[in-house]
Amino acid sequence: MLLVRGRGGGTALTGTVYERGERAPSFKGAPDEDAPYVWVCDAFYQVESGGSELVVDGEAIRVAFESPAPRGFDTREQALAAAKDHVRTQFARVGVPEADVEVEIEKRDPE
Repeated sequence: MLLVRGRGGGTALTGTVYERGERAPSFKGAPDEDAPYVWVCDAFYQVESGGSELVVDGEAIRVAFESPAPRGFDTREQALAAAKDHVRTQFARVGVPEADVEVEIEKRDPE
């Protein structure tokens, strides 16, 4: 599995790309089990009240989380491109410019 971690505004977000032969989590909305690469990550957006507190660039804001966004892909490159785009989009939703988001990929053995 590959962890795709974005860092920006003093916070981080990590999602997972499950590779060919690894078992991706199974839940409502998950892609077809036959997808060789599966990307799973939370999605969030800023809210005025409720939600959870998140500190971005030293300022406390409130965010609400959507259901995880699982997506299936045919190639590793497609999955990683979508993962990077997803992470950058989440930061943009809370006001962190794309240029300020660092994305790293870490290979992990499934446990």
